[in-house]
Amino acid sequence: MPLQSPALIENWPVPTAAAAVVRADGTVVGSHGPVEHRFALASVTKPLTAYAVLVAYEEGAIELDEPAGPTGSTVRHLLAHTSGLAFDEHRVTSAPGERRLYSNAGFEVLGDHVAKATDIPFGEYLRQAVLAPLGMTSTALDGSPAKDGVSTVADLVRFAAEVQAPRLLDPRTVAEAMTVQYAGTKGVLPGYGHQNPNDWGLGFEIRDSKSPHWTGTSSSPRTFGHFGQAGTFLWVDPDAGAACVALTDRPFGPWAVEAWPPFTDAVLAELRG
Repeated sequence: MPLQSPALIENWPVPTAAAAVVRADGTVVGSHGPVEHRFALASVTKPLTAYAVLVAYEEGAIELDEPAGPTGSTVRHLLAHTSGLAFDEHRVTSAPGERRLYSNAGFEVLGDHVAKATDIPFGEYLRQAVLAPLGMTSTALDGSPAKDGVSTVADLVRFAAEVQAPRLLDPRTVAEAMTVQYAGTKGVLPGYGHQNPNDWGLGFEIRDSKSPHWTGTSSSPRTFGHFGQAGTFLWVDPDAGAACVALTDRPFGPWAVEAWPPFTDAVLAELRG
């Protein structure tokens, strides 16, 4: 029986919203709203970028621990937001590995690094490596690898299924991407303040015991994903065996802080029920 909980987005104070829940086998067990509508992703672009970076790693174009970004920083540091680069400036604020400094600039450096290594513009590399193989024909990146992606719920459920049951990457690579990098590192989770620790994998935020958080109170500690300032999110909860995508056209703010956790809890309760 299809899930009814995605329909709760009708109560969100946003002009347009769509959501879906997908299993690892690609089965959409619930959806609501215009799933083919193209939304700006903001930072939900980052998991897509990270996946393309990991494809470049598996193809041998780059290594995770090769130098990239500031002196002493590596591809791994950039993916895990520990390169020391500032949030939105190509300015070093700390030594690599010292603090979890969420950085758009770091993902822009990643895009440039892969483009140079492959001799393919990063947006095109993302298309060839991830979007085209998954049939994500309504998704594109024309701009910053940190925040300028556009996509649909229908496309992102394909990506969410891939992350749960990888075909483009070795499952061991994906498992590492969902494993805490530089454990014990403190930092600020944008919109939710200081977290100690502020755990991240390779391009994916890991829930662990963070509080407050944008996922649900019943989300498992292993939940990983990303949210964006465009009022967007994607989470995968391995314990629930499912992922959820929600896209809106209202910027992240207090409305999202209030609306998202009970929405996620309702989805998880229905999955369990």
